[in-house]
Amino acid sequence: MEPVKNIFKATFESLYIMFKVLSNQFEEIKSLILMTRRISKISTLIALISLLNFSATSQEATISINSNGDNHIISRHIYGQFAEHLGRCIYDGFWVADTMKVPKKDRIRLDVVEALKKIKIPNLRWPGGCFADEYHWRDGIGLRNQRPKMVNTNWGGVTEDNSFGTHEFMELCSLLNAEPYIAGNVGSGTVEEMAKWVEYFNMPGESPMANLRRQNGRDKPWKVSFWGVGNESWGCGGNMTPDYYSDLYRRYATYARNYPGAPLKKIVSGASEGDYNWTEVCMKNIPRDQMWGLGLHYYTLPIRNWNGSKGSSTQFDEKQYFETMKGTLFMEELLNKHSAIMDKYDKEKQVALVVDEWGIWTDVEPGTNPGFLYQQNTLRDALIAGTNLNIFNNHSDRVRMANLAQTVNVLQALILTKGRQMILTPTYHVFDLYKVHHDAKYLPIKVTSPDYEMENIKITSVNASASKDSSGAIHISLVNINPNKNIPVRIALDGISWNSVTGQLITSAKVNDINTFEKPNTIQLAKFSGAKKEGNQLVVELPSKSVVVLQLK
Repeated sequence: MEPVKNIFKATFESLYIMFKVLSNQFEEIKSLILMTRRISKISTLIALISLLNFSATSQEATISINSNGDNHIISRHIYGQFAEHLGRCIYDGFWVADTMKVPKKDRIRLDVVEALKKIKIPNLRWPGGCFADEYHWRDGIGLRNQRPKMVNTNWGGVTEDNSFGTHEFMELCSLLNAEPYIAGNVGSGTVEEMAKWVEYFNMPGESPMANLRRQNGRDKPWKVSFWGVGNESWGCGGNMTPDYYSDLYRRYATYARNYPGAPLKKIVSGASEGDYNWTEVCMKNIPRDQMWGLGLHYYTLPIRNWNGSKGSSTQFDEKQYFETMKGTLFMEELLNKHSAIMDKYDKEKQVALVVDEWGIWTDVEPGTNPGFLYQQNTLRDALIAGTNLNIFNNHSDRVRMANLAQTVNVLQALILTKGRQMILTPTYHVFDLYKVHHDAKYLPIKVTSPDYEMENIKITSVNASASKDSSGAIHISLVNINPNKNIPVRIALDGISWNSVTGQLITSAKVNDINTFEKPNTIQLAKFSGAKKEGNQLVVELPSKSVVVLQLK
């Protein structure tokens, strides 16, 4: 009997260890421990131990990171932003009244600028969005008191005075140290209008548009590189077919000239969500030397309903939270399928996939103008941001530019303002954490994760990406979208030597927690100490509903 007693003793000790790891399964494990005391057949006991081992393994995420393979660079332009003439993004966001008592340069709000400089935004897309295809650039140059007013028919029907135009936008980009990404007017504009705007920006010598630029106070050309040829040409940009647009694009792109020192990176107005035919037609019809990138727009909607309520930004239950996270994970499928089409025509991946509008889109805050798209920003939105950025990093061989919609006071904003007050949203803090990936070497990663399940539907709880910066430091970004469970993560680093680990995290008590003007720091960066070295493996206790970035040296 002594050997059997020893087996029972060892079994009990093993079960006790598993109990510590699986604290959330206390009752199940307790009953299994009691069962072992009555088991007489060793074969049954071994089967029980195997069952428990399987249960333990299923609750742990495993990650392998490889220093070999395709170590391309994660372009910093994946972390781009978007500023449309929409609601309070430009006017009362970036561009404020002369009388407002905040630090300003001209009328550019400098506390907003400093916050964005801290996270090193690499580019800023302007003037739209849908607004781009009704914007005529000559209305926004010259003396401000002589500029014609216009009605913003897309967003609220408000009248704009065009006081923020080309020169003001370029001054903003200069202050931000960000590259401008101009969206040109194809929908209501002309080939000549776009061609002359490019000339106005980039011509260094004598020409009508270069001389006009000088008359307006700018001698040297700005040398703007990123140039979108239209926006959402399948919808608000003209309701075109892909065949018509691709032919029109070739015409516009022909006359958007390269000037000395300013070769254009022309970006095709790409597909909406799963319109794979749009991508197919554009890749087939447009020559490689006429496009640097091809766009893609996809928004996460808590309720997939473009014609009615999309769901509240703050008042949602776990079922709606689950549906929202399932929706944002669909980005992975979209990138896989659009990239596969692009690979048919561009095996060398010369053409970038540009996700130049993404983020969560909810109902506006109660009492605000429906056309201004002002929504609050929760911990849920931070998890959405971290998840999408991990997906973009892992597709960075093809995805080389992306633009969150939008920067200030609109949709999934980084910053919210109210008068002289300014707050940083949970999404802002994600971009702060992830800036370590800018222009870093991509490290191939494989993630095996336990599921987050609701009503017999399963999605993965943990997603991640990894890179190596120019100093040799390794950065691993982890997201646990499960709102209820901490998840142990075991990370194997193949061919990577390291000695120490530090980390930061974003989390809060509830997924709908927010920062407000009264309590601006409810959600902010915090030190993370839940990672340790075991041999050459990294073991992490990843908190529920959290974004964590680790640094290994």
